[in-house]
Amino acid sequence: MSDLASRANVLALWSAPRSRSTAFFRMMCERGDFAVLHEPFSYLAEFGKVEVDGSYAQSETELLAEMRKMAARAPLFFKDTTDERYAGVLADERFLAEDAVHTFIIRHPAETIASYHAVNPGVRLHQIGFEAQYELFERIRQLTGTTPVVIDGDDLAADPARVVEAYSEAVGIPYRADTLSWQPESRPEWAPSERWHNDVSVSSGFSAAPRRTAGVDVREHPVLSGYLDHHLPFYEELRAHRLAV
Repeated sequence: MSDLASRANVLALWSAPRSRSTAFFRMMCERGDFAVLHEPFSYLAEFGKVEVDGSYAQSETELLAEMRKMAARAPLFFKDTTDERYAGVLADERFLAEDAVHTFIIRHPAETIASYHAVNPGVRLHQIGFEAQYELFERIRQLTGTTPVVIDGDDLAADPARVVEAYSEAVGIPYRADTLSWQPESRPEWAPSERWHNDVSVSSGFSAAPRRTAGVDVREHPVLSGYLDHHLPFYEELRAHRLAV
């Protein structure tokens, strides 16, 4: 496959929350051949503005423009979560079809819901994220006529070398085995959402160890079981397209 820069200068990873996307982001930081942005659309939705390379964007249109400027200088990788629906992204057909290579990471919603609830017991239905993630996936597939790359966070944790190698080949970037481990640290990129990334901050690589879930049984919970029922079909649709390794 041709290299990333011959098709687009932005590589995106869209994640349902709590799907091990921050660990993937941490790996991408180790590469050194990409500028990186951590959850720019999520930060914009949460805080009303987001910093991109020294400038502040206060709308999705402004953010997309700043990202294009940044990517014009060097390849850009960003990861974001779909706990919100990004109407500006969905409306920008050039960004979806031409200016970026969009990829996705998933994890079974029974696990992600429990993990989300452990950090924020007030989680709402849409914040689980699979519905918005699937809408974005389908929009990109319709515009490009190709199926975006999907990886499973549990596959990644179980066999990071094989999954990252397959991902790298699929998106047209060199595979770098040396990036699968790193020094534990809290990255400045995720400082605004620090409490969500404690596990990755103390990690030195991908881990298959279960996350803390505060003992909640999602399937038996009076509210969370409904969240699972709602989001499970979207997850299953995405999982049908995941990279098999």
